Amino acid sequence: MRRWLKPLVGIVAFVPAGVTAFRFFTDRLGANPIAEALNEAGKWTLILLLASLACAPAKVLFDWNWPLKIRRLLGLCAFAYASMHFSMYLVVDQFFAWDEIWKDIATRKFITVGFAAFVLLIPLAVTSTNKMVKRLGFPRWKRLHRLAYLAGVLGIVHFLWRVKSDYREPLIYGGVLALLLAVRVVDFLRPPRSRPAAG
Repeated sequence: MRRWLKPLVGIVAFVPAGVTAFRFFTDRLGANPIAEALNEAGKWTLILLLASLACAPAKVLFDWNWPLKIRRLLGLCAFAYASMHFSMYLVVDQFFAWDEIWKDIATRKFITVGFAAFVLLIPLAVTSTNKMVKRLGFPRWKRLHRLAYLAGVLGIVHFLWRVKSDYREPLIYGGVLALLLAVRVVDFLRPPRSRPAAG
């Protein structure tokens, strides 16, 4: 099972992208297919990012080691979806209209925070390799990768400001992130002897 865990997670993670692409090219994404495709990519960015952030709390709460083995993969999958989300906005939605794009980033607050979240994920993806861990040193690398929590907060705010009326879904994601943060804070405050090495 361990041998197939990462390939299985990688395949399953991109099933939603495949489904969305199929629905897009078969005209099954509703009246506004571009907006729906953007929403799907953004939603799965958040889901996968939260899944990656849940790996360490799973170790703390249940003493499971296997989630830590897929944490990096989940984070990279989240970045892939974030890249799809931004690329669809850049290419399909705006057709490389740079003036309009920069105007959106500067003046539309939900796009501002969404862009900030995407920018934060870039150094995390770039430094995800073992070579970069060694180059930065584990303590510095660990501090850098805590930006994933900030990216999660910004992503949820982006989603919350994006929706028109039904705030339930972004609030659910916000509650999950708050719970994960609470577990990490409580674990940090515990005496070192009783604290499992969650990373």
